[in-house]
Amino acid sequence: MNLAASWYCFKGILIREFLRFIQQRSRFLSALVRPLLWLIVFAAGFRAALGIAIIEPYETYITYETYIAPGLCCMILLFNGMQSSLSMVYDREMGSMRVLLMSPLPRPYLLLCKMVATALISLTQVYAFLLIALLVEVEPPLIGYLTVLPALLLVALLLSSLGLLLSTKIKQLENFAGVMNFVIFPMFFLSSALYPLWKMQESSEWLYWICTVNPFTYAVELVRYALYAELQTEAMLITMIATVVFSLLAVTGFNPKKSGR
Repeated sequence: MNLAASWYCFKGILIREFLRFIQQRSRFLSALVRPLLWLIVFAAGFRAALGIAIIEPYETYITYETYIAPGLCCMILLFNGMQSSLSMVYDREMGSMRVLLMSPLPRPYLLLCKMVATALISLTQVYAFLLIALLVEVEPPLIGYLTVLPALLLVALLLSSLGLLLSTKIKQLENFAGVMNFVIFPMFFLSSALYPLWKMQESSEWLYWICTVNPFTYAVELVRYALYAELQTEAMLITMIATVVFSLLAVTGFNPKKSGR
């Protein structure tokens, strides 16, 4: 595979995705408004209802806003990964995906470029959210903004690959509402994004078990620790394995011999 051609292809896909993103201003605003509402309103309601101002996710006491901020960062990545699924279905219906896959470059490389482009766009939204979150006293150490970058990139690739995998199963745009109900919300709520797993275990043992097998839980924990310059090895390994598995399944799904496309 020619290096110059590979770079030209990646640059073309990246520019196309960024231009599409820039033209969809509502997508950027919704990606920020949604987690900010959760950060401000949900945190206030949580304290008002339960009388809890601080919790202990790992060794140090922090405010509830600080605890859920990493989970909301992952929410942005999750919704963008699913948005990429929607755009892939649209591209397939319009025929542009067929044109892309007709490139002489290997199909896995083309799909990897698509996932990386989606991940990079998601990162810009996450950092915009973290900057605005400073207004509600979500203040990780400055080094955390750097140490969290690899974790965010890995999680973004995980969720982009999941979105790519789902796009191989969704035949029509109208079916995307089902993805919202049966993929996004269960993944988000059945994780440690909003509350520690030990709290879930106190409430329901079987819900706790579901949370422990949810890869999104480990993605959230990876980001949560990385934002404070700590490495959660188990979360990193599980996130990496899930990324590889979803990516392989997605590439296989786009094999015309098996998918009929």
